[in-house]
Amino acid sequence: MPGTVGRVPTPATPVPGASTGAGADAGVLDHDWASTPLGPPEAWDPSVRAVVELILASPMPMALAYGDDLVLLYNAGYAELLGSRHPGALGRPAAEVYAEVWALPGVGEVIERTYRQGVSFLEKESTVALVREHSAVAEQAVFTRGYSPVRDSSGRIVGMLTVAAETTHVTEQLQSLSEVAAALAGTLTLDDVARVALRHTINTFDADQVAFAVDEGGGGWRTVRRVRGELMDEADERLPPLWRRVPADWSAPVVRVARAGDPSFLRDGQPLRETAVDRHDQKIRSMAALPLGTSVVRGGLAVGFQATHAWSAAERALLAASCELIGQAAERARRFETQHGTAQLLQRSMLPAHLPDLPRLRIAARYDPGVDGNAAGGDFYDAFLLPTGDLGVVLGDVAGHDVQAAARMGQVRAALRALALADPAPDAVLAGLDRLVTSLGAEAGTDELFVTVVFGVVDADRRQVTLASAGHPAPLIRRSDPDGRSRAEYVDLPAGPPLGLGGRPVTATVPFRPGDTLLLFSDGVVERRRQSLTAGLDSLVDAVAKAGSSDPRALCAVATAAVPGGTEDDVAVLAVEHALKPSRSASMEVPAEPTAPSRVRHWMTGQLTEWQVPESVIGAAVLCTSELTTNALLHAGTAARVEIDLSPERLLVSVADTGTRGTVTRTRTDTLSSRGRGLGLIEQLSDAWGTDPTVRGSTVWFEILVPAVERR
Repeated sequence: MPGTVGRVPTPATPVPGASTGAGADAGVLDHDWASTPLGPPEAWDPSVRAVVELILASPMPMALAYGDDLVLLYNAGYAELLGSRHPGALGRPAAEVYAEVWALPGVGEVIERTYRQGVSFLEKESTVALVREHSAVAEQAVFTRGYSPVRDSSGRIVGMLTVAAETTHVTEQLQSLSEVAAALAGTLTLDDVARVALRHTINTFDADQVAFAVDEGGGGWRTVRRVRGELMDEADERLPPLWRRVPADWSAPVVRVARAGDPSFLRDGQPLRETAVDRHDQKIRSMAALPLGTSVVRGGLAVGFQATHAWSAAERALLAASCELIGQAAERARRFETQHGTAQLLQRSMLPAHLPDLPRLRIAARYDPGVDGNAAGGDFYDAFLLPTGDLGVVLGDVAGHDVQAAARMGQVRAALRALALADPAPDAVLAGLDRLVTSLGAEAGTDELFVTVVFGVVDADRRQVTLASAGHPAPLIRRSDPDGRSRAEYVDLPAGPPLGLGGRPVTATVPFRPGDTLLLFSDGVVERRRQSLTAGLDSLVDAVAKAGSSDPRALCAVATAAVPGGTEDDVAVLAVEHALKPSRSASMEVPAEPTAPSRVRHWMTGQLTEWQVPESVIGAAVLCTSELTTNALLHAGTAARVEIDLSPERLLVSVADTGTRGTVTRTRTDTLSSRGRGLGLIEQLSDAWGTDPTVRGSTVWFEILVPAVERR
């Protein structure tokens, strides 16, 4: 029958044949039934009395609708469905109790048909709004209800019996299965799969601990777990899980079932006694462990509780279905990582490993692959010293996102450097490249080889830069005026046709004074769907002009975030700053071992003290660097490189790794976890910070301004 919102007590367990003393049961036999079609209890038909005793003894919501008026008699469980209508609904016709919904399809007509025609009816997934005793908020509960005719001793239909079974928990679990399937559909790597699997499982089963394991491919295993109560902020969800590597014969249930391929369910015991690493493992008493059910990636999922737990058939089925979905996602992730690794290796071989380290010119670059990280892109950048002592800078784009595009990009980049070393004049270099691209197109038998490039020569002594472009967006220059204000402007440089079309490049020479920064960028920086190119160019120049620093690394970060909205294209940026005064630089290779952060702190303190950096800056810089080094070693699992660059105005520190962490997101300092706290600390102690993802991993950097009164 229909249900309504109400605050209800938790019913006691009824005793068959007796009043329970809880809710409806306590007063149902004391009700004035003589004034209703049922009549006084002592005159009830034996069959009707048996039905009433069954209703009052049942812990499930049950109700009897008696006679032509269908007057209601029900137990405490059914009172929950009635809510505030109880106890006034006792002895009243059902049509009056549910007057506002009785005429709706599937309500009154179904009940009356069951009574009039003696036809049983099953109503699946009926939603009822309930306010339970432990909560003041109405929740949507799901019930399955059956309607059956009730007959007296002579076989005549005298009423209708309603039995309701709450299926809210089952419905929620099925919904969660749909949600995890949707979440797994968006995963690319095993890190992504592990995050979704851990979050879904611990929430769905309200477990105390969840573990996930996959084979390493070389005999060992990678495992990761999540414990209930762990605070996970936005940065933690984006960073890779903290995997633990274990040997092939490890005896933990999650690995044991992955090897054997058979599930394991333990109601009570000590499943992690032999492999416990801390008190969380030691407290686990009940555990279910299931294999992922895939032949490509061996793995397992384990769910544990600190109390005894009987694994119902529904839970076992839900776990099995979840493992099937997780296994399929793990297969896709393994294939993606294999292909992605090949593309990344190719991309890395095409871009410079290190940019020149010059006293008066500071250089930084940033490369963000497009949406499909499985493909090698055609964007490229380079910076190299010329025989004249000047600096050659280039940024280009070969159309396409496949291996062939990357190979052509490598050919163009290598040829450009060779041409520039022979004759660095930008127009001559691009003219030679035009002939090369024409030849490559003829060799491939296509006229669709689309290559754009901008090349420039920076002459620090003459304080100028000479540029030429072949179909590429003009670079911009951020200039610092004597009054301290900054402005940005695009170089007045004709773009000309792309390479391979026989164009004649035109050069432009513009001033490049100390304090200026040159920014070369690919079209992925400014192009967005459903937005004009002019709007993107305006956003970029405005963001660069308003940037708080002219540091090239900071400007690369500003440029890539200048235009809102996502892009499916690769993004490449190269920035060169003409420093007001020469800076001092130092670097340290950090091995992936536990003592590395302390060694970094000692080295950095000594180096900054030798450079006579103010103590206040040293303290903040050493603390931030230690946090970043620890993050890099934990999350990337590879060696790191710490670089410090000191100018009269600021101290710039960067920590680079060669892992696959990707972009680190800014965290809220009021809700930080143990891992996010490091980033929050950097945000508080530094004047600027950011991330610089490259094809070789990730770099996190921060900048601290040196107080003018303390500069030496």
